[in-house]
Amino acid sequence: MKSFLALAVSLLGLSATPVAGEVQYLWGEYGARMEKRIAPAVEKRSELVPRLEERQALACANGPTSRNCWSSGFNINTNMYQSWPNTGRIVSYDLSITNTTCNPDGHGARVCLLINNKLPGPVIIANWGDTLRITIRNKMQHNGTSIHWHGLRQLNSNIQDGANGVTECALAPGDAKTYQFRATEYGTSWYHSHFSGQYGDGVIGTIIINGPATANYDIDLGTYTLSDWYYITSFQAGARAFNFGLGGPPPTGDNILINGTNKNAQGGGAYSKVTLTPGKTHRLRLINTAVDASMRVALDNHTFTVIANDFVPVVPYTTNWIQIGIGQRYDVLITANKTSGNYWFRSDVEPNCQSANNGAGRAIFTYQGATVADPTTSPPINPPTGCNNPASTPKIALNVPSAQFASQAQTLPVAFGPVVTNGQNVVLWTINGTSMIVDPGKPTIKYIAEHNTSYPTSYNLVEVPSSSQWTYWIVQQAATAPPIAHPIHLHGHDFFILGTGSGQFSSSNLGQLTFTNPPRRDVAFLPGGGWLVLAYPTDNPGAWLMHCHIAFHVSMGLSVQFLERKSEISLPAVNSEWYNTCTNWNNYQRNKPVYPQDDSGLKKRWPPVVGGEFSGV
Repeated sequence: MKSFLALAVSLLGLSATPVAGEVQYLWGEYGARMEKRIAPAVEKRSELVPRLEERQALACANGPTSRNCWSSGFNINTNMYQSWPNTGRIVSYDLSITNTTCNPDGHGARVCLLINNKLPGPVIIANWGDTLRITIRNKMQHNGTSIHWHGLRQLNSNIQDGANGVTECALAPGDAKTYQFRATEYGTSWYHSHFSGQYGDGVIGTIIINGPATANYDIDLGTYTLSDWYYITSFQAGARAFNFGLGGPPPTGDNILINGTNKNAQGGGAYSKVTLTPGKTHRLRLINTAVDASMRVALDNHTFTVIANDFVPVVPYTTNWIQIGIGQRYDVLITANKTSGNYWFRSDVEPNCQSANNGAGRAIFTYQGATVADPTTSPPINPPTGCNNPASTPKIALNVPSAQFASQAQTLPVAFGPVVTNGQNVVLWTINGTSMIVDPGKPTIKYIAEHNTSYPTSYNLVEVPSSSQWTYWIVQQAATAPPIAHPIHLHGHDFFILGTGSGQFSSSNLGQLTFTNPPRRDVAFLPGGGWLVLAYPTDNPGAWLMHCHIAFHVSMGLSVQFLERKSEISLPAVNSEWYNTCTNWNNYQRNKPVYPQDDSGLKKRWPPVVGGEFSGV
């Protein structure tokens, strides 16, 4: 109103200097009569003279000194939950998953499941607002699959989310399907199998959605994956993890891979090598793609400036160490302003998050012009204490309504103990009292398409009230559960982290919650023996999975799904590829597959073979 009033005074030829009361009087006296005369001029002027920020956007191109810019009308201040560019561009990829072998750290070849014969698989690169069209070909002989595009919002495209048993049927051996969705957000992520422990054997790749940034940089080094590696297959490791419920320890990883490589304990293999240009600032996109391990990351003698976590741009902050839970991403800037030479990049498991591994993740960062050699540098001092969600500040400030919290917040208890399933009394993870088991041949979306509300109890489905614009969840470790930190991942949304703490959540913890621009991301730690309070707006119709991203835990049922705005879900067209995928999968199942389902269906095999002595390919 203030800018409109000033413009009105100017157009009327009145003095621009009267006090507020005089202006209000003039407007009240003549407003009704003059509004008709003024409005056309205001509208015309608005067409001819864009607002200052619009003029800046038009004149501003993304570059090393203007990373906040992007395209006409879109920049780092654009709320990407509400608007995004429409590029009209389709970016296509063709990805094949095959049974093969690999030897990423020189220890020896073992069975691997790879995408286009690479570990990690191809990098998918697109621009903010592009449409991605990605064909997946299942060339494995005895494995189904489904590919989840981790962190992608999938606004109104729930059936493209890639969670078999929830949003689609599994893809049978020999079958192919095409995913298509819009990149409504920008930043760094990854894609991975959501069928069994497959991604631990190599069914992963990374994603870059180009867009603006909260700080300037010169060179984009691309994605950098951090992963645990087992010398047995992930299927074997998953089966042995089941023995944890029978009194044995879960398996320990044998090494840490950085961008798909490392040296083994005997010195074989090779380190990942990265070149830094002296005097330049580099963007590095860190992604934890592990099966079981949270990571602690540092670059000797250098600091990280964090500009994004997951798909959320943040106000830049500087740190020596970063804790990265499974599925989390950090976009960091590294300035090459130290003495020319070689520096260790470190990715070790984070014991504060109850992670363990027999190896040490190492890579060599070398200044351009220096001879590559093993570094002699030392790690930064003061490593992290505790298993934490950093208190980042989102660049786009958004608040969460607090008035509804007390009446609408619901508790999702996480427990570990005996569960009766398939006629057996087994020890499993549960959330909300249920250990999830889904049927990859009859996903939740199929129930909805058939107007069938008889969802199996084991689908662990919670229907979100359609009348509410926000939903609030207290994820709580049961007092009897092992005090293990769980990286909790939500599909279809960034959640707002209102708070986290130790012990049991109660009314005394309400003062610890933050409703004013709290941190946002799509993976956050539920601390061992503690609680995590999340909120998200119910603005994306679909069946959305929320689960622990430790593959062994989701295999043992630590998942829940939210059914959101059911009547508005965009369902697959009759006789479409979506239905053909289901038909082909169910035909495959009727032929008695080599490896029947024996776990949750999201990470397979149920009930497990106790010895775990099969390869799973």
